[in-house]
Amino acid sequence: MFGFGGDNNSLTMNEPVPQSLLDTGVQGVISRPLDRIDGPLKVSGTATYAAEYAIDGLVHGVLVGAKIGHGSVVNIDVEAAKRLPGVIDVVIDFKTFLRNAQQGGEEGAPTQGVKDIDYFGQIVAIVLADTYEAAREAALGMPIEYEYKVGTYDFEAHKGEAEKPPQAMIPSHFSQGDPDGSYDAAAVKLDVTYVTPQQNSAAMEPHASIAVWEDDALTLYGAYQMPTSDASQLAKSLGVGKDKVRIIARYIGGGFGSKLGIAPESVAAAIAAKQLGRPVKAVMMRQQVFETTPHRSNTEQRIRFGCEPNGKIVSFVHDSLVSNLPGESFFEPVGIGSHSLYGGENRRINHDVVRLNLGLSGSMRAPGEAVGMVGVECAIDELAEQIGMDPIELRKINDPAEDPEKNVPFSSRMLTQSLEEGAKRFGWDKRNAVPGSRREGEWLIGIGVAAATRNNQLMKSAARIELKPDGTAVVSSAMTDIGTGSYTIMAQIAAEVLGLPVEKIVMKLGDTNDPPAAGSGGSWGAASAGSAVYLAAEALREKLAEAMGVKPDALTLKDGEAIGDNRQRPIAELVGDGMEATGEIVPGKQEKQFTQASYGAHFAEVGVNAVTGEVRVRRMLGVFAAGRILNAKTARSQCLGGMTFGIGTALTEDLIHDPRNGKLVNRDLAEYHVPVNADVPQLEVHFLNERDIHANPIHAKGIGELGISGAAPAVVNAIYNACGVRVRDLPLTCDKLLAGLPPV
Repeated sequence: MFGFGGDNNSLTMNEPVPQSLLDTGVQGVISRPLDRIDGPLKVSGTATYAAEYAIDGLVHGVLVGAKIGHGSVVNIDVEAAKRLPGVIDVVIDFKTFLRNAQQGGEEGAPTQGVKDIDYFGQIVAIVLADTYEAAREAALGMPIEYEYKVGTYDFEAHKGEAEKPPQAMIPSHFSQGDPDGSYDAAAVKLDVTYVTPQQNSAAMEPHASIAVWEDDALTLYGAYQMPTSDASQLAKSLGVGKDKVRIIARYIGGGFGSKLGIAPESVAAAIAAKQLGRPVKAVMMRQQVFETTPHRSNTEQRIRFGCEPNGKIVSFVHDSLVSNLPGESFFEPVGIGSHSLYGGENRRINHDVVRLNLGLSGSMRAPGEAVGMVGVECAIDELAEQIGMDPIELRKINDPAEDPEKNVPFSSRMLTQSLEEGAKRFGWDKRNAVPGSRREGEWLIGIGVAAATRNNQLMKSAARIELKPDGTAVVSSAMTDIGTGSYTIMAQIAAEVLGLPVEKIVMKLGDTNDPPAAGSGGSWGAASAGSAVYLAAEALREKLAEAMGVKPDALTLKDGEAIGDNRQRPIAELVGDGMEATGEIVPGKQEKQFTQASYGAHFAEVGVNAVTGEVRVRRMLGVFAAGRILNAKTARSQCLGGMTFGIGTALTEDLIHDPRNGKLVNRDLAEYHVPVNADVPQLEVHFLNERDIHANPIHAKGIGELGISGAAPAVVNAIYNACGVRVRDLPLTCDKLLAGLPPV
């Protein structure tokens, strides 16, 4: 446990929780599409982001990136930079500066020098000046002498050198039965390879930190998703105790995985502030964000299906090649969804890594499923066509009753229901199975489908609630809100259990001085921190029952009133000088005894111009089952964002490097093409009614990354249905379609 004093209500998920206090809905706020309580602050510009804290004596720091792809630093001409007007100092620390951002847990930030350069843009120094402009001028013109080494920049040329990655939480290699033999003996075979490029999270807010030292303690105002583990990473990097580092991250302008762990600007700002004796602000330039923070790995996926004539899969092989820097343990878990999405007793799911000097590969929204399902869901469509079966029927036939590898039940699973509901709402029965058969002038029209799945995770988290004599409740946790709605849904949970209007809930998030939490990542935030809030509120409810002189199950809390034993009193009168409780949730046996995941289905209609090859997504619809939906508006927003990500994956997003030196060519939002308004039609999102009693006491499952999982292949499959051109190399740009288009 976390060891917080006072009244604790701790729960380890060793048993299901059949009944939840959220089931009654007495207060009537849970699941409702309430507006974000932090919305007015954001739209008025008064929400304070990492780079916006007004601190006396602040010095501006600008990072200096290496101009080679591989080699080492021989000399940095510090004095030349210091001669420029306004420049105070140049800080170099080859021992402590991070080589790259970190994404591991508390032990994920090794102290590693940056004298040896492993990728273009790697941070080697920070320039300090009175103004940002002066620091930027000096940083961009910094004279640096290098020793050049031959780098590895070409994935295709080095595929033969792929290696098995180090042991990780997710197995890189898995085999069951006789996947090759059963494939060879199968009545129907499919063997295809899909390729996806590197992608960048491209969050709106750049990575930023303000470092302030008071004696030997550091406060860092940062743009970070997981402050609790980030503070531990930062402390380790700086060589100080964990109790000497505090991170504050009240508002975060998007992260999508790129801000899971500390980035070079935090360490550089902390070292510089300590050395200078003044607060230092370091905000990455957009180009540095693209170069030095984690991107999604490229993938090459070979998928083989062997099945019976009726479509029943007997062999499922998903072999993937990914890339990362030398020495990194992370690998894109391309096949993570393949472990349990479809049946087949003979299976192999392998990952091997090609070591390249092209920056850090790390977790980006739905790591694994977002790109892994491109290969699987496009391949299953190809298999359906080969058999002559409707793609939805083939998916339903192979929807397993239990986990096909672990032989344990699913905690809840509504994949087939999602496919059926989506087909009905989208008008799947009007689909023409013959590609290229529907035309409107120059436009070829098609529709496609793909399943969606995202593994569900519960992470150790805590939250504290203080009931005040004025009838308000203050909820505090080191949980963060990266635009997902954490402030609002956690307020709704507290309001529902405590019987208070949401306006009476005061939220304090993103500060490591508050109870530790897993933060925002892996779609675990709502279920983990939300469960901690629930447990704290449950403990307070029991205290209120005691103060009221009734048993907890005889107490009703509503609109700030306590009702029981034919008596009614204001809650404020029962709290005396105040009450508080801390809730803690810890994963337990349930995650081993049941396979937990969220499911859904994506449907897309596209138009392909027969003359130019231009693709336009005309409409998309998603149906999702993710346990209890805590706020219908914020949940829908997350799915809309994921589906937009899917459009980008299918059509536009592609990080491009110069093959001569590994320099990232399209390193800003002008050249890295994320979808804009003109690319995104009106999207429909529908939720199925579901509760998962094995997941947590609030019966909710992750949804943020479910929306992207399967979205891209639905678009790709729709393009094939529209024009009959099957492209297996993403994104599907015009040049890849033109040669195969039918005559106008």
